[in-house]
Amino acid sequence: MKIFHHSFVVDVPIDKVWDFYTDLHHLEIITPKRLDFKIIESSSNKITLGQTAYFSSKILTRMTWKTKITACKPYTYVDEMNNALFKRWRHTHVFHKINENQTKVTDEVEFELQYGLIGKMFEWYALDKLKKIFAHRQQATIEYLSNP
Repeated sequence: MKIFHHSFVVDVPIDKVWDFYTDLHHLEIITPKRLDFKIIESSSNKITLGQTAYFSSKILTRMTWKTKITACKPYTYVDEMNNALFKRWRHTHVFHKINENQTKVTDEVEFELQYGLIGKMFEWYALDKLKKIFAHRQQATIEYLSNP
């Protein structure tokens, strides 16, 4: 299993960052346009423990997957999914108050690709894609939250 880490600081109070990230539609704002991300169905628009949602996007081809929120408490939540590409995906989102006007956003993604040894050979490619996606998420989050 591979682990990917990404974190950044945004000059916004933690409650505003938390409200943004726990609104499911934030994904449409922070996901790169080239992935053509779509929310298909969700049990709630607000991220809560046990929530399930179906999404689709273009990764290699158009893919649809189901995610479930398996942990959720103030300033931390975890989504997990299985799909045709990932045998395992566990994404932990942590938000840490630095001061009254700064929040650190940290993502940790544990993943394992399908297809055994063949999948392991492509982990470098998946890590490279995650770096690019999360760099975009960082920029989009800062731009969106920094505009009143």
